[in-house]
Amino acid sequence: MACMKLGSKSDAFQRQGQAWFCTTGLPSDIIVEVGEMSFHLHKFPLLSRSGVLERRIAEASKEGDDKCLIEITDLPGGDKTFELVAKFCYGVKLELTASNVVYLRCAAEHLEMTEEYGEGNLISLTETFFNQVVLKSWKDSVKALQSCDEVLAYADQLNISKKCIESLAMRASTDPNLFGWPVVEHGGPMQSPGGSVLWNGISTGARPKHTSSDWWYEDASMLSFPLFKRLITTMDARGIREDIIAGSLTYYTRKYLPGLKRRRGGAETSGRFNTPLGSGNVLSEEEQKNLLEEIQELLRMQKGLVPTKFFVDMLRIAKILKASPACIANLEKRIGMQLDQAALEDLVMPSFSHTMETLYDVDSVQRILDHFLGTDQIMPGGVGSPCSSVDDGNLIGSPQSITPMTAVAKLIDGYLAEVAPDVNLKLPKFQALAASVPEYARLLDDGLYRAIDIYLKHHPWLAETERENLCRLLDCQKLSLEACTHAAQNERLPLRIIVQVLFFEQLQLRTSVAGCFLVSDNLDGGSRQLRSGGFAGGSTEGGGGGGGGWATAVRENQVLKVGMDSMRMRVCELEKECSNMRQEIEKLGKTTTKGSGLGGGSKTWDNVSKRLGFGFKLKSHQMCSAQEGSVSKSNSENVKIEKLKDVKERRGKHKKASSISSER
Repeated sequence: MACMKLGSKSDAFQRQGQAWFCTTGLPSDIIVEVGEMSFHLHKFPLLSRSGVLERRIAEASKEGDDKCLIEITDLPGGDKTFELVAKFCYGVKLELTASNVVYLRCAAEHLEMTEEYGEGNLISLTETFFNQVVLKSWKDSVKALQSCDEVLAYADQLNISKKCIESLAMRASTDPNLFGWPVVEHGGPMQSPGGSVLWNGISTGARPKHTSSDWWYEDASMLSFPLFKRLITTMDARGIREDIIAGSLTYYTRKYLPGLKRRRGGAETSGRFNTPLGSGNVLSEEEQKNLLEEIQELLRMQKGLVPTKFFVDMLRIAKILKASPACIANLEKRIGMQLDQAALEDLVMPSFSHTMETLYDVDSVQRILDHFLGTDQIMPGGVGSPCSSVDDGNLIGSPQSITPMTAVAKLIDGYLAEVAPDVNLKLPKFQALAASVPEYARLLDDGLYRAIDIYLKHHPWLAETERENLCRLLDCQKLSLEACTHAAQNERLPLRIIVQVLFFEQLQLRTSVAGCFLVSDNLDGGSRQLRSGGFAGGSTEGGGGGGGGWATAVRENQVLKVGMDSMRMRVCELEKECSNMRQEIEKLGKTTTKGSGLGGGSKTWDNVSKRLGFGFKLKSHQMCSAQEGSVSKSNSENVKIEKLKDVKERRGKHKKASSISSER
């Protein structure tokens, strides 16, 4: 027949509008409608290759129509695929590619183009190309899997999508640096079996660049999410490292969720998570919400697997897209697990509530902190912090003793200072968040003091009792000297807190002075030993070594005395301030209790001391008095010692004079 003379010529097929014509010199005797396209063809080439078309043509011929009409509505790939099928039936040589082989394979199965209707039919032809060419290439496997989206039911039935996924998972789980050829063919230069780079088939001797484990992220991100999810599940089953799988999930999420693109101009710490801006298709809000909920379920609940910043960004987008409460709670739990790895800017999230009570989402941060405290955090030392000792503002402890809890305490204090200027932030919320941090976690209370000071500055309408309740969170013993100096002059603080600050500052200085006295006594004893030892050494060895030790001890003793003098001056200043404050409080008491006399004044001081929170009543005053007595006593003792020295010197001179006179 004339139609068999076409051979490999494809120019016999011509398109006119929404119709294809086969110009063979013979009039067409069949019209096949696929979608909106009509194909004017001949019966014999079609029925000789397809079982379905053979039956449909036989049924139409029984009706007596000279020119039969066949309509195909559910053909995989539509009219474009049927165009290739028709050309194949006419003997035109097809160009199979990774992009069309899946459509042709599914269409051939649908039309029953088996070997019964001709050797080398379309089913066997496409099957051979798929198995021997497509599955052996990473790029071709990705393209073939992408084409499965439109014919997913047929592709799953024929195991095409499964074969593509298994091929990709196998290649992704293989270290490309171990097999430089032919595994790494996803976009790099051609390589020889020896591993050198090829140029026009000639070995250049150059070695290929090292390939990282995330080389397949971009290719996998081109898949639709259902297929991408199946690929990730298969990779996980094959034992690919969890961090690599988590990296691919974050890459995919950042590509298709615009809100997760790099914000605040900050660069990620790991190059694996850097996604090119502007990539990915734009999804609707509903699709973005579904994608976010699916991704967070795929990510494993493991600390440090994904950066905390990524989870914070997901939480922010989840609230904007109004994701399910379970999704939001899960993200908050994930952030809480690794809160010690978060930065301050990560926690400062705006409030997306309709009521807009506060500028920042403090409730979410409170829940995140509760999750962190609920995890199995290691208590340092069992009871308290290993760095709980404070001396002159310096921590006593090793760098290894800094725990995740101390990092979180510093983070929360910084967050409190950041949200404190919000005038709509209620005191109970601020106070509850500050009190949630355990006492041992704060090595110093300077950060908490700063946050409280900022809150009091922007909330001047607070009552005195509210100020006192808020300031009870402070531990004055944990304030540095700089913070104590600032707090002593802070008019926003309640009077009770100022007195406590002054008291503990004085207590610290007295402790330091007492320690210096103890060291001085030890040095005096040691200097006497050095002195005697030096003279003894001088009698045997010429006294060379003893003189140097004595000079060193004298210099150290002088330095200590200078330090003690400065501390004594500071102690005296604090005693004067304490005495003046006591007199002012007694004056206030006298004005309230008229005619009470001296006994009433002391009683008023007792009441005031109780109100200020000192359970020891007049102990602070007694301590000041006792210290004054001790200082004066020490001064008198020094005077007595000087007098005794003078008497001894006079007696020595008198004896010396009497001895001289007797000799004469």
